[in-house]
Amino acid sequence: MTFVSASPDYFELFGLTPRFALDLDALEIAYQRVQSRVHPDRHAAGTAAERRAAMHWAALANEAYRTLRDEGRRAAYLCERAAVPVDASSNTAMPASFLGRQLEWREALAEARAQGRSVDDLQAEVDEARADTLRRLAQALDESGDAVAAAALVRQLMFIDRFRSELRAGNEPSGRAAQA
Repeated sequence: MTFVSASPDYFELFGLTPRFALDLDALEIAYQRVQSRVHPDRHAAGTAAERRAAMHWAALANEAYRTLRDEGRRAAYLCERAAVPVDASSNTAMPASFLGRQLEWREALAEARAQGRSVDDLQAEVDEARADTLRRLAQALDESGDAVAAAALVRQLMFIDRFRSELRAGNEPSGRAAQA
């Protein structure tokens, strides 16, 4: 097998249309097809350069697959493809309404934990907010082509996902929560 030296676009690597709304079954099939061609075991008898290239391409395929499989990473990747980096570490600007919602969620979580109550209702509310954010991301990226708005939504999604992890950790039995 001949390897090209440049790293292709992740969607191009798998022969998929660059869209946020992605058919995950098609991604899985494409990933398996690429891995069957580039997996290092298939090139074990090749030259050292061919083995290194196979390792490079297999690693690239793995990273591309992980990125496209995850909604937040896929959205961030699409923003970056459009030359609009998410810059989550340096750009923390959020709409006031979202900041207020974050505060309400944090207070509700603290109160539920202090009183030993379930956070199931809060979990449902946060899950609904995540689903809404994903719908808005699909609209911004696939319909409007608005990567700037999408980047802001990716930052919101990142917060929601972190908060969901905190909620899940708080819902586990104490032995498992400490291990997570």
